[in-house]
Amino acid sequence: MVKKGKELIDDINKSVVKTGEVAFWWLGQIGFVTKFGTCVLYLDPYLSEDPDRKIKPLLAPEEITNADYIIGTHDHIDHIDRKVWNQISRSSPQAKFVVPKILLPQLAVELNIKEERFIGIDDGLSFLLSENIKITGIPAAHEFLDRDPKTGYYPYLGIILEGNNCVIYHSGDTCIYEGIQDKLRQFGKIDIMFVPINGRSGKRYRADTIGNMTYQEAVDLAGVMRPGLVVPAHYEMFDFNKEDPLLFGDYIEAKYPGIPYWIGNHGEKI
Repeated sequence: MVKKGKELIDDINKSVVKTGEVAFWWLGQIGFVTKFGTCVLYLDPYLSEDPDRKIKPLLAPEEITNADYIIGTHDHIDHIDRKVWNQISRSSPQAKFVVPKILLPQLAVELNIKEERFIGIDDGLSFLLSENIKITGIPAAHEFLDRDPKTGYYPYLGIILEGNNCVIYHSGDTCIYEGIQDKLRQFGKIDIMFVPINGRSGKRYRADTIGNMTYQEAVDLAGVMRPGLVVPAHYEMFDFNKEDPLLFGDYIEAKYPGIPYWIGNHGEKI
């Protein structure tokens, strides 16, 4: 059953997550809520209203009272939603905000959120969150593998979450780049992979819509890593930047039969 608003918040709060399990809910784009034990993490939640959105926000920022961590992989509105983060900081006064290290302290100032509530991550930089959940940054190529020449920090990141005997890879926005598979192998068996499949094109790039993996590239990354579950995302929000997830499903079944994948509904608990 698809839930939104208070009903979705109640579902998250009441969900019992046992050792060796993790629960997640898809919010749209590549935004997810994940729950390890009792710890609730929002990954790239995109909640701002926009007339071009095909999927309306499942949650209003004032409804998010249960966030322990808000994670933004890079400074685009559908990942770090600047319009709503300050409200979330007030709705969930216990929440901390995890962002690429290069964005601090400027982001804290611009969003009027105390800097001590932020955690900055980068390639290979890990932090231990509550309930012994470890978060580690991994570079993302969106579309290039950018790196700040002064600090060496990456503005676009993916993340690895390790906790409750589970490992999650949330890629953020990325294309495949040389060495990404080796970086992922450092974390052993990945239980869940969240990956974009909207692809890229000259038309979109000229319109300042920076691209990601194609569905074929996402399938091949899953084929190399053999996760417990792969979840395609970032394909349904805008008409100018969409893809058919059934093509992903057809391709992975044909090329890598046996790799589990999930294509489902927003607000549905998995």
